[in-house]
Amino acid sequence: MAAAQGRMSDSADGTDDVKDTEEADRHSGASAPPAFRAAVEALRGSRLRPQVEVEPTPAPQRLAPFAYALEAVAVDGEQELADGRLVLLHDPAGHDAWRGTFRLVTLVRAELEPEMAADPLLPEVCWSWLTGALQSRGLTYGEPSGTVTRAGSHYFGGLAERPPASQIEIRASWTPREGLGGVPDTAAHLASWCDLLAQVGGLPPAGPGDASVVTLPQRRGPQSR
Repeated sequence: MAAAQGRMSDSADGTDDVKDTEEADRHSGASAPPAFRAAVEALRGSRLRPQVEVEPTPAPQRLAPFAYALEAVAVDGEQELADGRLVLLHDPAGHDAWRGTFRLVTLVRAELEPEMAADPLLPEVCWSWLTGALQSRGLTYGEPSGTVTRAGSHYFGGLAERPPASQIEIRASWTPREGLGGVPDTAAHLASWCDLLAQVGGLPPAGPGDASVVTLPQRRGPQSR
């Protein structure tokens, strides 16, 4: 499988495309609430399996008063298997749809083998990968929502020699339960999200020795690194 790039949106619950912004993320300002700063620092200090490369990326402006975003790619040697983005949102006043003050929003995409793409249960299976990744780490969360989209491409004319291609896309958001000081365990949620990204890309489960972070290099396109 090869990775496919995409965007999330500025929708009310964050399950659509989030547009990239020119402004850098706003987590480091002195005006950011302590709970948000602590949640971001936990993300930045996380140690993850080496097959998932992570780096900060500009955060959306209109989803919440405070936002921080990461992008990641699951790799196998020189091949990109899946990629995605995770956005942490924070509204100190709370949000009716979230039922909390924090929200996590994600987009994960990968290309599929033809036999996998033809499975009628694929959307349900992919959604279970998301919920299973959270549950396997003992995380509690609320108000999950999202979509699983399967798309196929057929090529014609000058592109007719290309084989048909299929892609899966998972867009989702959920409310992480807050702990001491009103801070959710964002590091554990990030680790769960990386588990999802790896599973969508076809990587085996992480072993006990997979505990390092590899910085994501400058992106060079979805097929090669």
